Formats: sequence, C-alpha cells, structure tokens
Amino acid sequence: MSLSQDTIQRAKEFGNPVVRGDRATLIWEGKTAPHLISDLSHWEANPKPFKRLGSTLTPASPKSIWSASLNLPRDAYLEYALYDPVSQKRFPDPLNRKSVNNGVGSRNNFFYMPETMPSPFSMRRADVHVGALSAHRVDTWTLQDYGERDIWLYKPPVKEAVPLLVVYDGYDYLNRGRLATIVDNLIADQRIRPIAIAFLQNGKTRRALEYACSDATLAWLDHEILPLARKKLNLLDIQENPGAYGVLGASFGGLMALYTGLRMPELFGNVLSQSAVFEMDGRDFAAVDLIRHKHAPHLNLWMDAGKLEWLLDDNRRIHALLQANEYNVAYREFSGGHNYTAWRDDLWRGLATLFPVLD
Repeated sequence: MSLSQDTIQRAKEFGNPVVRGDRATLIWEGKTAPHLISDLSHWEANPKPFKRLGSTLTPASPKSIWSASLNLPRDAYLEYALYDPVSQKRFPDPLNRKSVNNGVGSRNNFFYMPETMPSPFSMRRADVHVGALSAHRVDTWTLQDYGERDIWLYKPPVKEAVPLLVVYDGYDYLNRGRLATIVDNLIADQRIRPIAIAFLQNGKTRRALEYACSDATLAWLDHEILPLARKKLNLLDIQENPGAYGVLGASFGGLMALYTGLRMPELFGNVLSQSAVFEMDGRDFAAVDLIRHKHAPHLNLWMDAGKLEWLLDDNRRIHALLQANEYNVAYREFSGGHNYTAWRDDLWRGLATLFPVLD
C-alpha cells in the first residue's frame, strides 16, 4: 500500500488526522499497530485495523508506518480511540492532542471535518446576560429507599413567568452539553423564548432501570421535582397553559423524554429526543406501543440522530411511525455519532423549534 510522504509528514508535524476532501487519514508508527474504534465500528465490536505502508520516514528504522482512513461527510464530527487487540484495552492517539470526556471513565480523541465547527451557541459570551444556577438535594422517593440526589435549577435572566424544561441526565447536559450557556445565548439572540430548566441527575448504575419507560421516575418527577421547581422558579401556570413545559433527553434519556410526554402531555407538551433507544433485543419499549395507539396526539416533538451511530435506523423507524400516526414531529439527522458533543452542537435547533419567540 502506498501513501504520500506529504500525508505522513503532515500527520507527524500537525497531528492526526490528515483530512483531504471527505477522507480522514490517521498515521501510526511502530513495529505493530493498534486498531481504530469509533461509532463507525460500534467501538470495540468491530475494530478497524491499521494497514502497513511500504515507506518509512527514517531509513533502516525498525518501526513501520501504518495508516487507517475513513470516508466521512464533510460536515462530520467524530470521536475515536485506539485499541490494542492483544490487551483489549483502548488508549489515546499520541498524534492527536484533542480529547473529550466520554462519560464512562475515559476520554476519546475527536476531530471536526472541514465544513463544520463547534456550535457558537455553546461558547460563553461576555455580552450575554447569564441565568442563575442553583444546586439542590432532593429525596429519591420512589426511585431509591432512603436516598437523596442532586439536581440543578436554571432561572433565566428575565422577570416574567416562563415554561420549564426538564432534562434527564442533567449533569451531563449541564457540563458536557453546556445547555445553560446555549440557552443564555439563544435567549439573548431572540432565537427562543426564555425558559427555565430542571437538570435531573440519573441513578448512575440504576440509570437504565429509571429511564426505560419508568412510571416510578414519573412519580418522582411529579412528587419531588415539579413542586421544587414551582417554588424556586417563576413558571407559567400549567393550568392556564396546559402542555407548555418541555422534556429533553438523549439515548435512554431520549426514550424517557418521549415516554414522559406521552404519559404526562398535560404538563410536557414539548419533547426533545436525541439519539433515543426504542427497542432492546428486538422488543420495543412501552413508548412505542403508546405511539401505535396514538396516545397524546397533540405533542410537539423534536427528534435528531447521528448519521454515524448505530441507532440511526431505529430513530428513522420511529420517526416514520410518528408521521404515520399524524404526530407533529420535526426530525433531523446530523453528521455525528452517539455523544454529548454532537448532541450539544445540534440541540439549539430543537430548542428553537419547540420554544420559539412569542409574537
């Protein structure tokens, strides 16, 4: 296999990957080479091996040059790691200094293709009024006996009463997703009406149990979270504005967001579901059955999913089912995978769709 010396030199000088057009090439130098893992390979499920090249940078060097190339949309964002097939452990790319917390105790390398960039709404701006964040401890009630959990409330920098957005996996959306900053900027730019936010912490090892269409989670939300939010925030009267609140989540949280809207439409008439999980081992979750029965038909829905992730086909399936049952659903596919950076960069579109500025 041949690869230009220029590509090899650029990788060693400026780092991985070397991008030309829609092709991203990563270089490795060593006696042996690792594998490349990412959403494209379902991570460790199908690692992509590096290929050995016929040229080296140093004559008579015992090390070889290896490469792995990916064809990607020109507006793609991709996270990846290197994987040792012998030890079966992942490790960072020494030729890429850009890394991000992957939420499962490690870090992924990342890169943007040339026709995209981080969302400007996720960047803190000095000229924008900032909403107030407050931390609270709440009883876990139906979720866990004799427990408490952290939640965070966001109050927008306005005086009038506003709708509430409940966010599952709130700690991740607050920190990795920069949601408070995004909302500050969208309000300042008059792209959305002001909203308040309740960032809910998940149960960590209990997360799947709590988010797989759990009525216990809905009871906790109704009994603990909403009374606190009404007390601490200036919210719209939901009796006078039925369905004015919203709910957001990603992955299992995206499933739980949709289930929340379907089961509590009188409160949560606006649902933002990102890269949601809708089935497991061939069996649909209860939210899908509610859609088939046209439950809560007046919901306003936003769905998005990554073109590079394994859940894309299932999100397409549920989008088609929602359309067939005449739900008001907006759907978008972004050029990314299953991660908070991709969700962060696309989220402003869903917020602008479901919480537009009032005339």
